[in-house]
Amino acid sequence: MGSRKVTTASDWQGRNVTVAGLGVSGISAARALAGLGASVTVVDGGSGDAHRERAASLEADGISVRLGDAQTLPEGTDLVVTSPGWKPSSPLFAAAAAAGVDVVGDVEIAWRLRGPDAAPWLAVTGTNGKTTTTQMLASILTAEGLRTAAVGNIGTPIVDVVLEGDDAYDVLAVELSSYQLHWAPSVRAHSATVLNLAPDHLDWHGSMEAYAADKGRIYEGNQVACVYNVADKATEDLVREADVEEGCRAIGFTLNAPAPSQLGVVDGILVDRAFVPDRQKQAQELAEISDVQPPAPHNIANALAAAALARAFGVRATAVRDGLRAFCPDAHRIEHVADVAGVAYVDDSKATNTHAVQASLAAYESIVWIAGGLAKGATFDELVTGAAKRLRGAVLIGADRELIREALARHAPEVPVVDLDRTDTGAMSEAVRRAAELAQPGDTVLMAPACASMDMFTNYNKRGEAFADAVRELGSTSA
Repeated sequence: MGSRKVTTASDWQGRNVTVAGLGVSGISAARALAGLGASVTVVDGGSGDAHRERAASLEADGISVRLGDAQTLPEGTDLVVTSPGWKPSSPLFAAAAAAGVDVVGDVEIAWRLRGPDAAPWLAVTGTNGKTTTTQMLASILTAEGLRTAAVGNIGTPIVDVVLEGDDAYDVLAVELSSYQLHWAPSVRAHSATVLNLAPDHLDWHGSMEAYAADKGRIYEGNQVACVYNVADKATEDLVREADVEEGCRAIGFTLNAPAPSQLGVVDGILVDRAFVPDRQKQAQELAEISDVQPPAPHNIANALAAAALARAFGVRATAVRDGLRAFCPDAHRIEHVADVAGVAYVDDSKATNTHAVQASLAAYESIVWIAGGLAKGATFDELVTGAAKRLRGAVLIGADRELIREALARHAPEVPVVDLDRTDTGAMSEAVRRAAELAQPGDTVLMAPACASMDMFTNYNKRGEAFADAVRELGSTSA
């Protein structure tokens, strides 16, 4: 099928499509393609109650489901549609390659299903900040009066959004993960950004080079602007390597005063020197730092990237300001929970890798750091070295806390460390109590784990909720 768009039922009639995965995106793709006339089989290695319940729902709609076998390619398959998390090395894909069958993702299917007058995509990726930036962008577009939605790796499955029709939206704010980009060779955004690059998901991609290359796919075929991070040269390198449409511009964002063709910050004001009549001499004020919540440095960078994409689409400066003011970040992203006895307690449970935590630690002057969990192969020496002067103390939890303790011993031996050897439901409460003992008025107790949560919690949301509950408990006993 190559990169041809398939937009009508007749194009799909009689095609034998295998969908890999019974997750949200897999179910969405299966229903969409079956509705367009394809013969769809969904395969998944699971066979538990939840899998059987989802399978029954699909089978009631005439979609075949095969549970407990995610390795064998169903006979007659001529296209495989994968859910984002499936590794390229999966046996099913090896079988597809041997049979000469293409493997694509749900984002690729959504792109091919777009009609000739479909809403353009403003696309966002990066190791950290994707969701916040995409939501900021949607808020800015909404403030401009445009019909939009934040889709892709967040919110409604993008296939469902595309099938609403060409006239449903004016423009889409699309978050794309490296997984999704790997399986989406045809996507061509109006404008796109790679916010930052740091080692992550290397077990999936195989190497940092492969990970970066998949992120860089977001720039391919851009029409108006490739937005990059001036402070992260790797993102600019991806722009240089991209094959874009004639006239597409490289637009940088920086926390410093911007050069021409950049957005940046001057005297507490977010300014634009890219989308103005004379970018050599002019700068357009967009918003104040205080319009961005929370006003941490990395979140200001997110706001500048969102503003750059919106400006590339022709959005007015006042809409950037109004959209940023209206934006409310999701929970567990440098979220201020409470002040107790003059100490601020901040939940950044979403900071599950060292790059995210580096940005979070940089936002505060004196910190008692709660960290730990599943390290996913990460190392912590560079993180600790950069943050050592800001640390009042550290409380370590979780399976791989020893790795962080050893890094602290090497690079910040003067920092007092509490090592909690417990994983029961009361562990977070003790962590918060011990952090409170280390903290002094004016300090910030920052729960930024730099690790995944699954050793102790269902997900990062549950971890953040446990922290917030523990802080409220502390506040009630301190009152």
